[in-house]
Amino acid sequence: MVNEICSDFSRKNLKVQRTDRAVLTAAQLFLKQGIEEIKMTDIADASGVGVATLYRYFGTKPRMVTEAMTYLWDEVNELFAGVFDTKEFMQQPGIKQINDLMRMYLVLYEAHSDFMRLLGEFDTYIVREQIAKEDLQKYESSIINFYPVLVRAYEKGLKDGTVRRVDNFKMHYLTYAHALLEMCKKFVKGELLPSDRSDYAVAELELLINTGVNYLSAK
Repeated sequence: MVNEICSDFSRKNLKVQRTDRAVLTAAQLFLKQGIEEIKMTDIADASGVGVATLYRYFGTKPRMVTEAMTYLWDEVNELFAGVFDTKEFMQQPGIKQINDLMRMYLVLYEAHSDFMRLLGEFDTYIVREQIAKEDLQKYESSIINFYPVLVRAYEKGLKDGTVRRVDNFKMHYLTYAHALLEMCKKFVKGELLPSDRSDYAVAELELLINTGVNYLSAK
């Protein structure tokens, strides 16, 4: 009995190691070359996990892609983990906390443009491959969510008088979060239209952020 349990544990552990290695490798390849350019055989060759094993673990390329994108969002979340729990941040007025939080989208654009580009490609991939919503639940839950920290900053701002009360703060957050994320994805694609100006990207993001912050400001 003990030997059977140990053997079963070893098989499960090996599977976890292989799937983790495959997902990490896929994420790296997608970041460098894009989703369309990478085949399951490329992931197999680069990770050292047999292609038959990849299909046994993940079933399809869309599932492999979704797992890799979930992993990348988890990595982004790790980068920001704890940043907004520091003593320095917590001591700031509520409106200043909100400003700093919204400016994190600038960080995503400037420091992680390859990831922003991949996000745009994944949006198109979801539609083309008709990936079911239920298959995207884990991915959606991994997307960075500043809302709980923003609520805390908003409530502090109400108490310290730097923030005015709005009817639906969550809608305010979603409006600017969606707009900023989509703008980031647009800008990393480059100048597609004659009127596009890549040198305006940061200024446009800052303008949108300032508009959202000023709307909430009590002054």
